[in-house]
Amino acid sequence: MATVHLIGGEKGGVGKSVVARLLAQYMIDNDIPFVGFDTDKSHGSLLRFYADYASPTIIDSYDSLDTIIEVAAENSNQRVLVDLAAQTHQALAKWIDESGVLELAEELDIKIYYWNVMDSGKDSVDLLNKLLTQFGTRLNYVLVQNQLRDEHFNILEFSGVKERALAFNAQVMTLKRLHAPVMTKIDSNSYSFWAAKNKDDKSLDALGLLERQRVKIWLNHAYKQIESVGV
Repeated sequence: MATVHLIGGEKGGVGKSVVARLLAQYMIDNDIPFVGFDTDKSHGSLLRFYADYASPTIIDSYDSLDTIIEVAAENSNQRVLVDLAAQTHQALAKWIDESGVLELAEELDIKIYYWNVMDSGKDSVDLLNKLLTQFGTRLNYVLVQNQLRDEHFNILEFSGVKERALAFNAQVMTLKRLHAPVMTKIDSNSYSFWAAKNKDDKSLDALGLLERQRVKIWLNHAYKQIESVGV
């Protein structure tokens, strides 16, 4: 079965691109064939960190978005990974509804996952609730609880929204926070996560031994979480 993985969350700064990069690296490390699409017009992370695997797509162009489904339909053995920039949901939802994307995907035996990346704040909970109201059980949801702000998601836990998502068979994973200076070095060097955990003798600002070790531990935990929900 072909699968399309939409990495979204609508709110800026919750870590959508980090999750997209993680999924890309996970698929590379596990020999899972995939094609990536990046919707960020200004600084696309997949295009920057995984250029060999990603292509740009224009969120407000139906012709460009159509390619996502066409690629999935042509090869059922590969995953399609779509990194959604912030404030792109309205255009995406319009394309999905007006093009009958979910109905066609069902006909073609293509499974569509929405990885909803969220921090611990109320905005993320409200946006998730709107997403569930809009698409109901027509999408397959993965809630990515990104601990970049807080390890505790009390607002989500007590809002009733998580229970609503679970009733729609949503899966849940936790993404731990990587030490901020390490992530800064990764970004400044434009490292893939593979490059971040391996020694680099060329860069003057390369990660040190313990920094690379922290990346390995972080990746191992993230990989176990991804495996628990599946790709």
